Amino acid sequence: MARVRMTGKERRQQLLDVARSLFAEKGFDGASIEEIAHRANVSKPVVYEHFGGKEGIYAVVVDREMRALLDGMTAALSEDAHPRVLLERAALSLLDYVEGSTDGFRILVRDSPVATATGTFSSLLNDIASQVEHILGVQFAKRGYEPKLGALYSQALVGMVALTGQWWLEVRKPKKNEVAAHLVNLAWNGLSNMEGKPGLRVI
Repeated sequence: MARVRMTGKERRQQLLDVARSLFAEKGFDGASIEEIAHRANVSKPVVYEHFGGKEGIYAVVVDREMRALLDGMTAALSEDAHPRVLLERAALSLLDYVEGSTDGFRILVRDSPVATATGTFSSLLNDIASQVEHILGVQFAKRGYEPKLGALYSQALVGMVALTGQWWLEVRKPKKNEVAAHLVNLAWNGLSNMEGKPGLRVI
């Protein structure tokens, strides 16, 4: 098959698309520069020329996926709205990403073997949690709870949605809106009836 002539920018994008698909399918360790080059119908030096190696192309793929997910979550939480609506938007934003960028999410939830500009999936979740923390802190203060606990509850909420997203990635049942509704049901109805100073009953 003859090689298609592309501009440098087009070739770089093609290699990223091929690598993204391969990393999602086989993981970082299972993928190779040889296979990326083969699937893109180019020689290995072309891949090295654009990215310097497997670590380089992987880092760019991960950074792009992180940015896409974080941008979506930031947009979902940016408008002033009732806290329940914000929670619904956040849950749907993550599930939208899982549905629309399945390969990207598969890559993100694996442990990253290389340092990337935006860090790891856990650091990305921390970025999202810090935005949720601000929203919860304001709501806690209004309701007479300790605002500093917003950090703890934001980690719990974001972790719950992210782990459910990983599970839903494989099963895809029930439908996305139903999953989001159940997440919000658990989180909101739990939050709306919170005790000011909870204690454990087993001690």
